[in-house]
Amino acid sequence: MTQKTLSGVYALVSGASSGLGYAMSEALLEAGASVALASRKGPLLEQAAAGFQKRGFDAHALPMDVRSEESVNQAVEWVDRVWGRLDVLVNNAGIGMRTVNPKFLTDPQPFYQVTPEGFRELIDTNLTGYFLVARGFAPMMVGRGKGRIINISMNHETMKRKGFVPYGPSRAATESLSYIMAEDLKDHGVTVNMLLPGGATVTGMIPDEFRKKNESNVSLLNPRIMVEPIVYLASKEAEGITGQRIVATEFHQWLAARRES
Repeated sequence: MTQKTLSGVYALVSGASSGLGYAMSEALLEAGASVALASRKGPLLEQAAAGFQKRGFDAHALPMDVRSEESVNQAVEWVDRVWGRLDVLVNNAGIGMRTVNPKFLTDPQPFYQVTPEGFRELIDTNLTGYFLVARGFAPMMVGRGKGRIINISMNHETMKRKGFVPYGPSRAATESLSYIMAEDLKDHGVTVNMLLPGGATVTGMIPDEFRKKNESNVSLLNPRIMVEPIVYLASKEAEGITGQRIVATEFHQWLAARRES
């Protein structure tokens, strides 16, 4: 049985209905936290929350479109009314390259072939979405003088890879945003860290046909690679840690080095 190290902790995970968000929500719930699963309204979100509730977890379906200030504000109001505080915010909601080029892995297209609409939609979700959600919940944390914000990112290779506009730039900007947020919030008791899997994961961002065709050639990570680091970053042990970029596949080495220093 998982140790309930996060009992009494209130957390919100965006993009929680599938993939990395679902895995991190499950990890936080298993550790005893109350979790608001935030995602676009729909059956996927309701099913995810209902499944966790059946297992006895304190999970809540919270419809939220990260691209909409109004939707984010409604989520903030719900958290304030129902919980009265937010201890941990996990910014994870995002869309991948397949939204602008379904064949991005086998037939990458140069940036000048990306449509302005496709570029804006991805940036609005992956970058502006992180900003809007953090902007919405940060005052609540600043008011209490404590809180954790964890922004999910991706490998640096993805930020330089051929055919990866606009996904690469969206995640590079996310990291810059995270470092500046950490500095802005440092004097208010609120920490900001980045967490990334350390490789491609088995999520909806990877086309099914690519997964089937390359099963023997490409090693895809299970989304539960995020379990240990996300629970750690939400725990008392991570108190005061800020401005860090943590790679899940290297988490044990990073933690060992930190404990020795």
